[in-house]
Amino acid sequence: MNSSLIRIATRQSRLALWQAEHVAARLTEQHPGLHVELVPMTTQGDRITDRPLAQVGGKGLFIKELEFALAEGRADIAVHSMKDVPTELPEGMELAAMLPRADAHDAFVSTTIATLDALPPGARVGTSSLRRQCQLKAARPDLQILLLRGNVETRLRKLDAGEYDAIILASAGLIRLGLSHRITHPIDFDRSLPAVGQGTVGIECRSEDAATQQYAAALNDQAASICCRAERAFARRLQGSCQSPIAGFAELNTGQLRLRGVVGSEDGRQLFRDDISGSADDAESLGEQLADRLLLAGADVLLAEQRKASP
Repeated sequence: MNSSLIRIATRQSRLALWQAEHVAARLTEQHPGLHVELVPMTTQGDRITDRPLAQVGGKGLFIKELEFALAEGRADIAVHSMKDVPTELPEGMELAAMLPRADAHDAFVSTTIATLDALPPGARVGTSSLRRQCQLKAARPDLQILLLRGNVETRLRKLDAGEYDAIILASAGLIRLGLSHRITHPIDFDRSLPAVGQGTVGIECRSEDAATQQYAAALNDQAASICCRAERAFARRLQGSCQSPIAGFAELNTGQLRLRGVVGSEDGRQLFRDDISGSADDAESLGEQLADRLLLAGADVLLAEQRKASP
């Protein structure tokens, strides 16, 4: 392969293409003379839109084909939303860089209702995320949570057609697509803690490809990387299944890291929540410690039940 060419494997949704094009632009800024090509592909997660992700294998379905392209040498890097990346990478793959994190909040989106609290009893709320469903039901057990799949534009179209009273999306995706005006309001972290890695774009490449790793490393944002490492260590220690509503969010402030975590049941009746603070140098250890606290508090039994029920 020409060492001055980088091929980026990407999904074909508008948001995924935005992320890949953003990475391409940053790479050529940092490395004048470098040529970057996109290799768009459709993943299994894009093809299966009539069932909840948890029933068909989880968010990892969005990246498997991209990783096959890397392994087979058809692409050099894959660009991911870090919330879609399983905590265990395939052998021979590694995360070479994390870009600066965008707004990590979940967004409440409605055409008629101003806030989550203003939703009438029994209102129809669309989401594809068990994590969001769990926290919504914990806050508002009266709500009717309905499946919502498809890309961002498809989901907004279904809302506008009146199929839902409100939908929950990631703020970062709406902002990146120039749709921040559709955010009715960001939901407080105390009400809906985001997915591990939400708002962060990551770059994956082959472990043996030192030249590509070096190109990508120039884009790495240290704060995003530290926070993502803590969150992923937290999720990895919990060993949840794709049926497990798990949320984790880390914030860095003058070398101190605060990590919040949630584990719950789909119906929101069980919710384990805690947080931990410490040195940013101990990011992964803090993630593991927080997971251990929640497991000891009773999340171990809940997660074991969810693993048994997982397809």
